[in-house]
Amino acid sequence: MEALYRQIQRVSLTDATVLIEGESGTGKELIAQTIHQLSQRASGNFVAINCAAIAPQLIEAALFGHEKGSFTGAFRQHTGYFEHACDGTLFLDEITDMPAEMQVKLLRVLECGRFYRVGGSAEIASNVRLIAATNRSLQEAVNAGSLRQDLMYRLAVFPLRVPPLRERGPDRDLLARHFLHELNLQAGTDKTLSKNALDRVKNYAWPGNVRELKNQVYRAYILATDALTLDVPAHTGSNKTRLADGTIHFTVGMPLAAAQREMLLATLQHCSGNKELTARILGISLKTLYNKIKER
Repeated sequence: MEALYRQIQRVSLTDATVLIEGESGTGKELIAQTIHQLSQRASGNFVAINCAAIAPQLIEAALFGHEKGSFTGAFRQHTGYFEHACDGTLFLDEITDMPAEMQVKLLRVLECGRFYRVGGSAEIASNVRLIAATNRSLQEAVNAGSLRQDLMYRLAVFPLRVPPLRERGPDRDLLARHFLHELNLQAGTDKTLSKNALDRVKNYAWPGNVRELKNQVYRAYILATDALTLDVPAHTGSNKTRLADGTIHFTVGMPLAAAQREMLLATLQHCSGNKELTARILGISLKTLYNKIKER
């Protein structure tokens, strides 16, 4: 993490395109915000977009804007995210979920710094620093056809990898104490982490990463009168419940919500990050899948 912090500081001084790779919940958007705040563009807007959350037929107009009358329902001119982020930073999360035809247009903007609104004939200059992020392996996404190889090379001018929480050793304890300290400050309390909680922090795999840890501390804080006890499994063996043969072993007594989330994440990984296929296999809607991924 210290090496990552140094890389963030260095790249913040430039206008280089950054590609952040890391599992869901590791803090990719927070890193993008930090890069923006440390850069010379800090006075400009930081605009964050989740590419997977925008319907494929609407993403071009969302990014580049549209002219009045350019399509049914376009009753007025609309400026897109590229214009909103002018002189600032545009953060495109889950970039591998962007439709292939849109990736071509994004590549053109990165190459020439200009774009057209949908239905427009005048080129618009783009003065935007682009940061993209993905929770998938880039090469796997290219092999699966969900990311153009030329776009990958253009985005990964300065790649950053955010390690999952299970690889961050003592950071887990520090983060848990930090989140509790923030809660104590806000409410004027003096609650502590019990030995039980610290053991759980150390031994649990944290498939939801920092986001899951933060929310578990918050939940425990609400329930505790003095010392917090975390409601996660005491041990997960090697901190990995997913096995190479496609099966999962759950610890007896594991909370149902945690087991469901682990199954969801394992299926998503098995499907190489393809959310539509994951939702189909699990028998849930795509909207439900997104909600469960983002659950706090």
